[in-house]
Amino acid sequence: MKRQFDWHRSLTSGAGTKRGVGQRRLRVGEELRHALSRILRAGECRDPSLDQASITVTEVRMSPDLRNATVFVMPLAGANAPEILAGLKRSAPFLKGLVAREVGLRNTPNLAFELDESFDYSNRISALLTRPDVARDLHPQSLPSEDCSDGG
Repeated sequence: MKRQFDWHRSLTSGAGTKRGVGQRRLRVGEELRHALSRILRAGECRDPSLDQASITVTEVRMSPDLRNATVFVMPLAGANAPEILAGLKRSAPFLKGLVAREVGLRNTPNLAFELDESFDYSNRISALLTRPDVARDLHPQSLPSEDCSDGG
């Protein structure tokens, strides 16, 4: 009997890791992103660093057990990012309570806030692609042999 139990457990364990991020995690993350966006837009946080701050919630990544959420945020134009991030971290328990009222989950996940670095990466890639040496490789000029073959 033990052998059959081990076989069954080997089939069921790790199934989520082979398929990647599950649809439920993505749906819950999107629902939390929308709820946090509404809460931050309404200005319900009492933290002074968040007063009159325009914050974009770009992504929410859920842990596999849906108990923890990493919230990626970006202040408007990146202004006062360290202060705003510190204010969000201080307000995390309060925001968790507000999210619990808006999103119907059995357990409201703990919120961890991080700055979204993807905008910096996209700016860096864009700057690299506009460099003359890279642009030359991306759009090569026609070869001289192609021009000569048309005349003969």
